[in-house]
Amino acid sequence: MAAPPAGDFQHESWSSPQAFLLATIGAAVGLGNLWRFPYVAGQNGGAGFVLIYVGFVFLLGLPVMVAEMAIGRRGHQSAVGTMNRLVERHRHAPFWKLIGWLSILIPFLGLTYYAVVAAWSLDYLGLAITGAFNGLDGPASQDNFAVQIGRPLRQLFLHGLFIASVVVVVARGLHGGIERISKVAMPALFLILLFLVVYNIFQADFLAALRFLFTPDFSRLGTDAILMALGQALFSLAIGVGVMITYSAYLPKEFSLVTSAAVICCGDTLVALLAGLAIFPIVFGYGLSPGEGPGLIFVTLPVAFGQMPGGAIIGALFFLLLFLAAYTTGIGMVEPIVSWLEEQRGAHRPTMTILCGFLAWLGGIVSVLSFSLLSGWHPLDWLPLMAGKTFFDVIDFVVANVMLPVNALLIALFAGWVLDRATIGAELGRGEGPWFAYWRFALRFLVPAAMIAIMVDLWFGN
Repeated sequence: MAAPPAGDFQHESWSSPQAFLLATIGAAVGLGNLWRFPYVAGQNGGAGFVLIYVGFVFLLGLPVMVAEMAIGRRGHQSAVGTMNRLVERHRHAPFWKLIGWLSILIPFLGLTYYAVVAAWSLDYLGLAITGAFNGLDGPASQDNFAVQIGRPLRQLFLHGLFIASVVVVVARGLHGGIERISKVAMPALFLILLFLVVYNIFQADFLAALRFLFTPDFSRLGTDAILMALGQALFSLAIGVGVMITYSAYLPKEFSLVTSAAVICCGDTLVALLAGLAIFPIVFGYGLSPGEGPGLIFVTLPVAFGQMPGGAIIGALFFLLLFLAAYTTGIGMVEPIVSWLEEQRGAHRPTMTILCGFLAWLGGIVSVLSFSLLSGWHPLDWLPLMAGKTFFDVIDFVVANVMLPVNALLIALFAGWVLDRATIGAELGRGEGPWFAYWRFALRFLVPAAMIAIMVDLWFGN
C-alpha cells in the first residue's frame, strides 16, 4: 500500500500527560541550565540576575511556549507540516511558513555543535571516574581542558557516540523510544541533582551559595545583564527551537496546554536553581571564583573535585548529570527533523533517523575541529561582528543570536496577530479572561519588544 500524503500522516500520540511532561522538560532542560546558567549568573552578580531571570521565564517565556504548543497541536504534524496546514487552511500569507522551516533547521544546526559540548561531558565523565582530577590546580586544569578538546580523533569519536546514542532512541519512535528513555533519564537527573545539593549542605559552603543566589544586589545589574537574563530565560526553555511545536503535535485534545506549559517552566527553572546549589557551594567552599565564565564547569569545578572527599564519585555524578541533560535535549533536537522526514512519502523512520544523525555528525566535524586543527581558522573574520570567531563560534552565534530570536519573534507575531481568537480559544480552552488578555498582549507587544532589544544589543551593542 502506498504511504499517505504528508498532510494525512498520523503520528503517534503521548500515552499520558506525565510522559509528555517528562519528555518536554527533558528537551528544555539541557546545557543551558547546567552549564550556561551557573556561569552567566556568576558573571552577573548572582541573586539579582536570578530573580530577573525567573521573572522573564514566567512573564515572557510562558506565553511564547503556550503559543508554540497551541500551534503544534492545531496542526498535528511536524513543524513544517503544521505551518503549511495552518497557512493554507486559514489562507494566511505564505511568509509564515518560514516558522516551520526554521523549526527544523535550528535544531539540526544546533545539534551539530551542541553535540561538541555534550562530547566534553562524556570525556570528563571518564576522567572523573579514573581520578584524573586529583591534585589539579587552576593552571593545570586549564591545560588539561585544552589538551582534551584539542584531541581531534577522540572528540570526533565522542561527538559521533553522543549523536548515535540519540539516534537509537528516536529511531524507536514516541512510545518505544522517547517516552521510555524520558521515564528513566529525567527521574535519574533529578535524583543526581538532589544528591549533589544534599552533599553540598554538609560538605561545602552551602550558606554562601544561598546568599549568592537568593540575596539580590540590584546595584550590580546593568542593561546588558537584564537582556542576558531575558536571553537565558528563552534559551533555557528551548523557545523557538521547534521541539515544543513538534512534541505538542502529538498531544491529545484533553491535555491542558496552559497547565502543561506552566509545569514545564517550573521544572526547567527548578533544575536551573538546583544546578546553582549543586555548583556554587563547591565553588565557594574551595575558594574558587563564581565568575569564571564558560570554563566554570570544565576548568574550575575539576579543581574542587580533585580536592574534596569522595571527589571522584561526586565528579562522576556531576558529569553524568551534565550528559543526561544534554542527552534528553539532543533527543528533542532530532525529533523535529525526523518528524518532518517521516511525513514524506515512503519514508521509514529508523532510516530517516540514521540519515539525520549521520548528517548532523558530518556537519559537526568542522565545529569539533575548531578546538584543534582548525582553531586558527576564522571563516568570517572580515565581518566586524564575527572577527576572531572560529567556525564553532560562528555557528553558535548564528543559531543562538540570529535564528532563535527571529523564530521566537515570528511565533509570537503569528500567534498574537495572525491566528484568530476562535482558533486559539479552541486550543487553550478559553478565549477570554485576564490570563488570555495578558497572553495576547505579551505576544503582540512585550515579546516582540524584548526580542528586538536582545537582537539590537547583541548585533550592535558592542
